[in-house]
Amino acid sequence: MPAIALDVHQRALVLDGQPFGAAGAYEKISGTLRFAVDPTHRLHTQITDLGRAPRSAEGRVAFQGDFYLLKPVDPARGNHRLLLDVANRGRKLALSMFNSAVRVPDPTTAEDFGNGFLMRHGWTVAWIGWQHDVPRQDGMMALDVPRAQGVSGLVRCEFRPNLPADTLPLADRYHIPNPVAELDDPAARLTVREHNGAAPTAVPRAAWRFPDASHIRLEGGFRVGRIYDLVYRAVDPPVVGLGFLAVRDTAAFLRWGDAGQGNPCAGALERAYVFGVSQSGRFLRHLLYLGLDETEDGRLAFDAVVPHVAGARRGEFNLRFGQPSLNAVESLGSLFPFTDEVARDPVTGERDGLLARVAARGRVPKIVTINTSAEYWRGDGSLVHTNVEGTQDVEPAAGGRVYFFAGTQHTPGTLPPPEADVNTGGRGVHAFNVVDYTPLMRAMLVNLDRWVSDGVEPPPSAVPRLADGTAVTAESTRARFAAIPGVRFPDRFARPARLDFGPEAARGIAGELPPKIGAQFPSYVSAVDTDGNEVAGVRPVEVAAPLATFTGWNPRHPEQGAPGDLMQMMGSTFPLAPSREAREARGDSRLSIAERYASRQAYLAAVRAAAEALVAARHALAEDVERMVERAGRRWDWIAGGP
Repeated sequence: MPAIALDVHQRALVLDGQPFGAAGAYEKISGTLRFAVDPTHRLHTQITDLGRAPRSAEGRVAFQGDFYLLKPVDPARGNHRLLLDVANRGRKLALSMFNSAVRVPDPTTAEDFGNGFLMRHGWTVAWIGWQHDVPRQDGMMALDVPRAQGVSGLVRCEFRPNLPADTLPLADRYHIPNPVAELDDPAARLTVREHNGAAPTAVPRAAWRFPDASHIRLEGGFRVGRIYDLVYRAVDPPVVGLGFLAVRDTAAFLRWGDAGQGNPCAGALERAYVFGVSQSGRFLRHLLYLGLDETEDGRLAFDAVVPHVAGARRGEFNLRFGQPSLNAVESLGSLFPFTDEVARDPVTGERDGLLARVAARGRVPKIVTINTSAEYWRGDGSLVHTNVEGTQDVEPAAGGRVYFFAGTQHTPGTLPPPEADVNTGGRGVHAFNVVDYTPLMRAMLVNLDRWVSDGVEPPPSAVPRLADGTAVTAESTRARFAAIPGVRFPDRFARPARLDFGPEAARGIAGELPPKIGAQFPSYVSAVDTDGNEVAGVRPVEVAAPLATFTGWNPRHPEQGAPGDLMQMMGSTFPLAPSREAREARGDSRLSIAERYASRQAYLAAVRAAAEALVAARHALAEDVERMVERAGRRWDWIAGGP
């Protein structure tokens, strides 16, 4: 088995043994999981530069990753299900997404476990470091991989500063850069764009330099909101694609590994599901595209795969000098294909499908794809379920579901919303979206497990559709939002385009950077009602019983440059007027709060009815009804007091 041993560094009871309902006490285990894979295996030959990595005497390639596990102390009291959470930029997210917990690197206190959902239901939850460029700080998880010595190639970095800076690292945020091969390389290139869609302008080489191998310095400083593209040459690339095998083989180890290898779950797990958020959701789409959910011995590591808020993208997860954290639109992650089934791009003549490889083997895991409004407004969300011509809807493959959460932003909203995005420091023109979609996530997981375990079909896919007119262009909604006082509608929208990275791109080698850009793909968002709230997909209680208009978009704050562009990931909240008089005074066409609800209690009753309707449709759990009503009360108080 490619996962050969677990070295345990810490093993401790959770909350001093306090029970989580019928599942009892939990323990946490952290350590290092060691791997050794066959580089000549038919599946592994797809891993870029794996054939150039050093090999052991047995002909295998070794690597290791940080490991973390939460499991019932008594396996018999658990549900015998593994949820493998693919770490997002080294961070654990499952407890925040399913337990509504505060995100922490090492959950220790009761607050760290939120409402305890995963534990109360008996889940075993695991994480493995899969990303080579994550620094081991603040509890983040990384993977140690070999390098292809003596190989050189191009690296592209994209920067969009939210704060003035003279010097920037050659990586996204806190990640470890690919060092520059030559500080004085005259072939290195830097361009700048004023905003999305603007033509790039070359920055003279004399105006910028590499002060060291990991940074770039621009005379006069980088301007906020501008988009800078840097291309330079590096050497000795890490074997980035081993991250796929780390995730796959961690699940296989926990399911089938024996106690002699140090498997703490030996004989205890019957099913395994893998879950990824945003970057790690894109990672899962890429893993499926390569068919790397299959182990060396031919078993499927996962019964189900859940890519969450990935849109239609993949990423630089199997690229020479790849940057797994890169979120640029014009990257290898934005390449065709987008839909599950094989399709043809009439512009390029290319034929492919996201699941072409896994379908060819005749065994496909269950796949639940979830997106919020933010992935549609950034331009790629609808490509998951429309053809590339933009003329018709496309259904997921058999065993698949696609859900759109209406009126939501990339991450669940909080009350009150933060002043700036906690991940990037980005600020918006409007208050951020406060819709909390975690109740929908919990129901999704229960539905998925019943589907895999008992054959009970989950609710049908729910997305904006061309056939019924609920899928529309983003631009077509401008008039509706312009009618809401104080709304700053975006000036422009980014959409994926056909990209040419050179003849070896399919092998994970980008010879053309930046890529040649071709025709754009058409994309759509949900149609909106008279309030500006989205009508398609699964509508959370905030949208079904509104106190505001909730969007998946928010323009950049003018102080951070390019205010006509959208922020990444964040949405908006546009509160309704408190009364008819206030509504008429400011020219708001939306019915006021007082015209909708006679009192706070009447509003809470409307929320309860909306929550119970979600339960009936199996998009929410009965245990969450009271939580949704309680949060609605806090939402009423926040909006009544004024955001």
